[in-house]
This record gives sequence, structure tokens and C-alpha cells, in this order.
Amino acid sequence: MAFNGLARLSLLAILHTVVSSFELAGPRLVGIPTIPFNASANGETYDVSAIQSIIVDQAYADLVDESGETLIPPTLTQFGSIFAADVSEIWNLDKINQTEGEAAQPNSIFLTIDETPSYQYVSGEASSEGYTLEVTTSGIVIRGASPLGVWWGTRTLIQLALLSNGELPLGTSVDVPGWKIRGMMLDDGRHFYPSEFITELCAYMSFFKQNTLHLHISDNLINSGSYTREQSLSLYARFRLWSEAEEVKGLNNFKNESYTKDDFKAMQQACAARGVTIIPEIESPGHALPIVQWKPELGLSTDLSLLNISHPDTIPSVKTIWSTFFDWFDSKTVHIGADEYTGPVDDYNLFVNELADFIQTNGSKSVRIWGTFPPKPNYDNITTTVSVQHWEFFEDNPLFDYIKNNYTTVNSDDTFYVVNKYSGSYPQSVPIAKTFTGDPATGGLWQPNIFDTKNKTNNPERSNPLIPGAIAPLWNDYGPNTSVYSEAYYAWRDGIPALADKQWGGNLSMAEFETAYSVLQPSAPGQNLERKIPSKTSLILQYAADSWTSTPEDGKILVADLSDNGLDGVTNCPLGSDNTIQITPNCSIDTPISSKGRNYTLALRLFINSTSENDATLISGHDSALMLTPNITLFASGNYYRLNSTLPLQTWVDLNIVGRGARTFASVKEVSVDDPFCENTVTAQGDGVEEEEFLARIGVNGRSLVWAPIAIEAPVAEIGQGGWNGAFAGVILSSET
Repeated sequence: MAFNGLARLSLLAILHTVVSSFELAGPRLVGIPTIPFNASANGETYDVSAIQSIIVDQAYADLVDESGETLIPPTLTQFGSIFAADVSEIWNLDKINQTEGEAAQPNSIFLTIDETPSYQYVSGEASSEGYTLEVTTSGIVIRGASPLGVWWGTRTLIQLALLSNGELPLGTSVDVPGWKIRGMMLDDGRHFYPSEFITELCAYMSFFKQNTLHLHISDNLINSGSYTREQSLSLYARFRLWSEAEEVKGLNNFKNESYTKDDFKAMQQACAARGVTIIPEIESPGHALPIVQWKPELGLSTDLSLLNISHPDTIPSVKTIWSTFFDWFDSKTVHIGADEYTGPVDDYNLFVNELADFIQTNGSKSVRIWGTFPPKPNYDNITTTVSVQHWEFFEDNPLFDYIKNNYTTVNSDDTFYVVNKYSGSYPQSVPIAKTFTGDPATGGLWQPNIFDTKNKTNNPERSNPLIPGAIAPLWNDYGPNTSVYSEAYYAWRDGIPALADKQWGGNLSMAEFETAYSVLQPSAPGQNLERKIPSKTSLILQYAADSWTSTPEDGKILVADLSDNGLDGVTNCPLGSDNTIQITPNCSIDTPISSKGRNYTLALRLFINSTSENDATLISGHDSALMLTPNITLFASGNYYRLNSTLPLQTWVDLNIVGRGARTFASVKEVSVDDPFCENTVTAQGDGVEEEEFLARIGVNGRSLVWAPIAIEAPVAEIGQGGWNGAFAGVILSSET
């Protein structure tokens, strides 16, 4: 059985770590999160390649878990189907047979429900997320407290198989998370993310047993004091839900970077299918410039990004927004924002209480807010039916302000804040070292009850029932042109599993984490966020003069791939007398691949005769397009990233785009059409060809500009059909840079 690039020596080292961990921390196996496990005394193993079927207990096939946060919980059968697809993908088995039955069969994985579950969170509350995994000589049984518990058991099984090279130790795991909320928050208001990205991100989170994606779907750039009223009313501010309802007409004027109801429903469904609930946040009365740009009379005169709550139309307008979108949201909890409001506290508390009552009564949902104005004896305080999400100690002390006053409090302390790409205050990736040293009482492991990593007296007991868990945010403070979609994933790539271990209640050491992460992260199923392309060698794709013949079939010419990967393309463009492909605005060369993620060289040999449009597209893909505007430009995530240089016309050139880690470069070299064109020549360094770097220009609150690297995927789907005439002599895509 093949395990996607795992070295036998590395696996033996991992197994050694597993055995050692029994002595270090009781009976457990290394996984992300750690896995309680009582191994059989004889040390026998079970080879997962012997598995012949997945059997869903027919008595529970249609059972759903109604105790979680989602209103659309999958059935046991639905979870089993996705598990079967993951097994086929990761274990490189032929499509595994999934059936329903009454009992386990030899060499099967039997998915069933524990009839007498006794799984509890650390608070003592019953948990539907617990499971028992049994590995015997005849097969595997996963018993869950609910279908969701079974699902987490399947994540454990896949991880164990990867970490043991398919040789599972015989024994039993009884596992349950410590906290019911375990996840991340993504700022979608200041940087749009397409549905596909969100659903792939959910798949990645789910593999490490996170269950919550808080989606911040309205916000604005910081409305600094340097702006005029007119500038504030045109500042970047977005509301990401697109409705045709007359009641909210004008609230969103950007349909191309929004979610329709069908989009949002499908996104929630895809995430729930992997155990992840999307919690939507519509922000007000602070960070409310999208609402004020819709209705300027509602803005506070001293800061238009704040609502004037005393205006008679403010609360009714916000209620109209919520009533329009109630039935879009498939979660039991919604977030109303209520962050960083600097208007009168009495107005703020009135706003939160009235809106919370409206949502609870008319939308049948629980309400969460960011911690802003802690309760005081002289306030008409916020009702304790509203849960609070703590983020900074200058706003509140979560233990003494909220928990001791009976508020349920989610831990989003800014210890694990990320501001994408640039910040004067916060890191650009999760500071994972703090997950191993964040307990101020011991210097040891952080967990969700630790709000303050410096002062232990500010932290409640681990078992406190008012702490449902932790969510780590990523903010896009400086807007959409700061980054491309995938850079949010890379900011979180190791942070999600590092946090997931501790949010579950795991106790990996840093060394254990690094070893397990190196094996598990590349194999997370259900997503390709890194835009990997399987390849037998570093040469992924090559089309050159030997690739095409003059014999069209069905009006198209086969373009043969000269690499070992068989990625043949087709073209409807004519051939020239010099055996090049003649490009016009009405034809193209199409490949069977679309995008290549970090660490690549994309080389094109082109002759640009003329451009017929201001924006000529040379080659495009799912995530980006290489253009002449007329400068050499990469278009990605809705933004143009331009160089100072352009291409010479009516001469042959090699145009190279190089993705080197988190940076992207281009170089241009004049050539002859007959010059050598191969992987070695296009990836050679030091040949005197100067590279120019693509950069993001970041505006900092209307006061200054910062230039930062940008990591853009290589576009490789379609060459031509983008407003230019010329000739094409070859393309090379390599993982060498």
C-alpha cells in the first residue's frame, strides 16, 4: 500500500514517539489532536489494506445529531459516504464498498452509535462528539455518541493509518473533546473569499477536529480621522450577502464579490458535511460603514463607521437586515458584532439587548457579541442570554467581568490573532509556540480556559461551564489588495492543527507536533488549498514544437505533453509555417490543469505581434491570469499586481513567472524561436536575466503605503483567447525555481 510520499524511516521515528508517549503522558497515541489509546499487550497490528468495506449500522443510518450548533446535521450514512471517499483518496485503494448492515463483518470498518454513551466535555456537560475506536484482528469498529462523534473517530482512524504506515496497533481509544467550540474566525468583510475556498478550508480544519468557522461577513477599512466625510462614504466597506429583496436594496452593490442565498446555503452544507458549522457575523453598531454608506443618515457624526443608535431609523434598519437573512443561516447561533463602539454606552447596551431579543424571538437563534462594554452596577447591562467573545484585556477581563457575572464567554484573546500580510501590532501567522508554553501557571500547554498567558489569576478553572471553547481570528485590516485568497490559508496552515490539538484537550509537545504535522498536513483530505499537481518529476508540463502535428481532429489539434505526466492539451488555433501555434483573440490552447501553487517556474515562449485590448490575457487559470495591461500583470483574487516592465512586440521572448515561497517574480529574455527550450534552461539561475518582483501595495489607514511580497498561483489552464495576436512556441511548468 502506498502512503503519499511517506518515508519508512520517518514513520519508524513516529512509531517510536508513539511508544514513548505512553510513559510520558499515559496511554495515548500521537495524532493531531492526541489520541487516548489502550494498546493490546501483545503489540499486534492490523493492516488497513485488508479493509474491504465500510458498513453503516442500518439501525442508525438516518440518525442525526440535533444537539450541536448546526441546523443541518448529516446522517450517519452521509458521514460514512464522505469517509469512504477520503479513504479511497488517502489510502490509494480502489473505491471502497459502502453498505448498510446489522453488524461488523470480517475486514470491515463498522460505523455505529453507542447506545449508552458517557462522553463529557471538561465542564461535565454531556458531549455528542465522543467516540470509541476499536481495532481488532478482524477489523475496525467506531462507536459514536452521535453521527458527529463517529465522524471524529474516522478522522482519528485516517490519521493513525498515515502515522503507522497502515499498520494500526490493536487496541481501543475512548476519546471526547474538552470543549464544544473549537475553531477559527475569517475576516470576509474586508477581503472576499469564494465559496470554494471556504469549503476547502472547512475540510482542512475538520481533519484536525475543529468544528467552528466564524465568518465575519461585513466590515470596512479603518475609518481614520484623516478622512473627509466624502472619503469615508467611499472608503472600502462591504456586506457580503447578495439579496434581491427591496428592503435591503443598496446595502450591497458588489454582486461579483458576494454570496447569493444558494451560495451561502451550499457553503454551510459542505462544511457541515465535514462536521464544521459556519457562524455568520453581521457587524454593527461599530465597523458599520457598509450600513452607513447605504443609509448615510444613520452614521454617528464623529465617526461614520459607527451607527448613531439614537437615530429613530437605526435599530429598525438593522432589524430589517437581520430579518432578510434569518433563513439563510443554518446555525443555532449568530454573531451581531458589537465590537469597538465608542458612542454612548447606554445606547450600545440598548442596541444589543433589543437586537438580541429580536433575533431570539423572530429568528430562533442565540446571539453572540464581541466584548466591548463589561457590565457595571450603574449600567442597564447586556442580558446574560447573550454570549460574549473576549478578544483583548484593554476591553475587558473575561473572568471578572463576564464569567463571574454568569456570561458564557468564548476565548478569542489576541494571543493568537493574525493580521494578514502586514501589521504594526500582530503577527502574520499563528504564533504556534504559544500553544506549547501559554499556561502562565506552569509555563506549559495553553488550553481554551487560558485567557491570559501572562497572569494566572485571570484564568478560570479548566472545568468552568461558562467557557464553551476558543476561536482564533484572522483579520484583513488593510483590505483586499493586501493578499490573495490562499495567503489566509498559509497564515493558518500550521496554526490550525497546533490550536486544534489544544482546543480538543490534547497535549502534544512541540517535537511531537512537528513530527506528526509533517506527515498529516500534506494528506488532509477534501481540499487542495496548496494547488498541488501530482508529477513524476520536477517537470510537470511541457509543450514544445514536438507536441503538435498538423492533423486536426474535430477541428482541434492535439498538443502532447512532453513530460512524463500525460497532461495533453488541445488547440483550435492554426499552425504557422515555422511550426508554431498562431494565436488570435478567437482561439486558445487548453490544458487539463488549472493552477500551480507555491514553488514553480512557468515559462512561456511567445511572439506578441499586437494587442487588441487594453487588458490582453496571455494565459489564465482558476486562481490567476497573466496579462499585459500593458505592463506585465498578474490578476488574482480580484486585484491587479503590475510590474514596471512590459513585453517587447514583434520579437520572440521567454517570459518566466517564478513562485518562490511567499514571493512571485517575472523575467523577460529576448530569444530566437529555435533556441533551446527545456526545464534546465528556463530554471537556470545566474544567466544575467534580471527578475522583477510582484508586490502588494498596502494602504495604511490613509496615512502611508507599505509594499509587501505576494504569493500568486501560476495560471496554466488556457493560453490565448485574451485580446492578442502572435505566436506560441512552448510552455514549461516546473516545480524547480
